[in-house]
Amino acid sequence: MKVLIIDDDTALCRLLYQVAQGADHQADYGTTLKEGLRKADRDNIDLVFLDVALPDADGLSSIPEIKKTPGAPEVIIITGAGSPKGAELAIENGAWGYVEKPFSTKTITLELLKVQQYRNEKLQTKTPVFLDRDGIIGESEAMVSCLKMVASAAKNDANVFISGETGTGKELIARAIHNNSKRGKSEFVVVDCSSLTETVLESTLFGHIKGAFTGAVKDKQGLVLKAHGGTLFLDELGELPLTAQSSFLRVLQDHIVRPVGATKGQYSNFRLIAATNRNLDQMTKEGQFREDLLYRVKTFPIDIPPLRNRKSDIKEIVIHTVNSYCERYNHAIKGFSSDFFDVLRNYEWPGNVRELINAIERAVAISGNEATLFPVHLPVVIRTFLAQSKLRKFNGALSECNVPSQDSLQLPSLEEATIRMEEQYFKQLVTVTDYNIKKACDVSGLSRSKLYQRLKKYGIRRE
Repeated sequence: MKVLIIDDDTALCRLLYQVAQGADHQADYGTTLKEGLRKADRDNIDLVFLDVALPDADGLSSIPEIKKTPGAPEVIIITGAGSPKGAELAIENGAWGYVEKPFSTKTITLELLKVQQYRNEKLQTKTPVFLDRDGIIGESEAMVSCLKMVASAAKNDANVFISGETGTGKELIARAIHNNSKRGKSEFVVVDCSSLTETVLESTLFGHIKGAFTGAVKDKQGLVLKAHGGTLFLDELGELPLTAQSSFLRVLQDHIVRPVGATKGQYSNFRLIAATNRNLDQMTKEGQFREDLLYRVKTFPIDIPPLRNRKSDIKEIVIHTVNSYCERYNHAIKGFSSDFFDVLRNYEWPGNVRELINAIERAVAISGNEATLFPVHLPVVIRTFLAQSKLRKFNGALSECNVPSQDSLQLPSLEEATIRMEEQYFKQLVTVTDYNIKKACDVSGLSRSKLYQRLKKYGIRRE
C-alpha cells in the first residue's frame, strides 16, 4: 500500500514515514498541500495522512481535491486541535477517519491495517457499473459520482434517502434505483406526501376496510401493501404531517400494515426510497420532523447535484430533448445558433433540469418549422436575466474604463473618453438585443441609417 503524509511538521512526517515503512508500506511525505498533491498526482496513493493547518491550505476543505487524484486515496485527518465540529466536517468531506495529536504508534498501525483491508476487499469486489439510466442524461463528474451511488443502492435493499433541489430529477433517480435492483420487475409505487391531507393520509397509505368510516363502501388496498415485493417512493417526505410520521415509523420498523378499521395487520415486503428538497435535519431540530424516523430513512443518502454544478451536461440534455420533441411534434431535426448553448450555460437555472426541459419544449414549439433554434426562442425570463447580467458587467466596465483614479498620470481627453464610452455602448446594445436592428433602434432612439453608421464606425458586426 502507498502512503502519503502531508504535514508541515517535518518531525511528525518522518515518524509516520517510519511507522508506514515498518508495516511494509511504501511511504512519502510533503510539507505543503501543493507538494502533496504533486506527489499524489504522480503516484497511485492508497492512503493520505493529512494535517488540518497547512501553510498553503486548510486540510479539511482539501479532502475532495485529494480524493480526485489518480489513486482516489482514503484520507485520515491528523490534528492537534481536535473538535467535534472538525470531526464532523472531516467525515462530511469524505475522510476515512480523524486522529488527534499526540497519538501512539499502535493507533497509526491499526489505522493502516484497517485501510489496507478495506482497499483490498474493495479491489476484489469492484465490478464495472452497468446502469439502466432510463432518461438520466449527463457525463459530468458530479453526475457520474451520483450515478455510482445509484448503482451501489441498486445492489442492496437498504432504505434510500434522496435529497436535492426542486427540479433536479429525484423521481428519475428513484426509478433508476428500482429498475436496476432485484425488485425492478415489481411495482414502483409513488406517494406525493405534499398532496395528502391528514384526513385521507392513513387510508391512502395503509388502506381501509368497508365501513371503517363514512364513505368507506368497500375495502381499499393501501399504497404500502400495493408496493409489496417492490419499491415505495415517498416524494416530498418533509411534507408528511407529524401525526402520520409516528404511524409510518411503526410500519417501517416491522413492515406490518393495518388498514383503517381492521383488527389484524398484513405484511408488506417493500423497499423504501424517500426524497425531499427540504432540510430534514433542521426540521428535526425545530420539532417538525421525528428524529427516529429520520435515522430510519437516511440509511443510504444520495444527493443530486443542481444543474448549475453540472453545466457541461446541458448540451447533451438539450440535444436529447430537442430530438424527442421534434419527433413528437413531427418537425425536422433542428440545429442551433452559434450562441445558443452559451446563453444556456450562462443562466443559473434555479429550476434545474425541469426548467431547462420546459424552456427547450417552448423553444421547439415556438420555432415551428424553422430549422435553427436561436436565443430569441427561449423564455423571456432567461433572456431578461442574461440581459441584466450583461448590463451590470457593462456598467462595471464603464466605471473602470472611464473613471481613472486620482493618481493617474494622464486623463484622456473628453472626446477620447466619449468615444470609448460610445463604442462600449453600441457593443452592449447589439449583444442585449441579439443583433435585432429594429430592437436596437427602439432602445437607442436612432434611425436605421445612423445605427448602421455607428456599427460601421466601430467595426461591430455579428460574428
